[in-house]
Amino acid sequence: MFKVFGISLIVLALALAIVPHFTDCQSQGNVIKLANGSTTPMKCHWTGIAEAATAAPLLAVGAIMSATRRKMSYLSLSIMGLVLAGAAISLPTFAIGVCAMPTHICNTAMKPAILSLGSLVGLVSIVGIVISTRKDKEL
Repeated sequence: MFKVFGISLIVLALALAIVPHFTDCQSQGNVIKLANGSTTPMKCHWTGIAEAATAAPLLAVGAIMSATRRKMSYLSLSIMGLVLAGAAISLPTFAIGVCAMPTHICNTAMKPAILSLGSLVGLVSIVGIVISTRKDKEL
């Protein structure tokens, strides 16, 4: 049964790693122009990079969850998944953030996608915690 949760976390981790790179302002050609003429990426670009860094351990959690059969391992991995879901949700909201322009793609597509994916990771992890703490011995 936990193999399904593990595969779900793998798919969600891949989405968390890939989606921000196609929905940030830099992917649309928007950058910050500095006074000296050079350019720098906007905040949403760095949020996308950080999401990929959050998705990597989540991918490992899903892979290990798919392979293991120990009940305590499921509990530990589900707790780690919940922590990583919190990290994924916090990045576009208050840790790094997205651009201030409400019409930019990072506000209309990237942030809602990350919040949805992070919430799904949290939901899968909570269900994993509940199932792994049941009294019965079999999974």
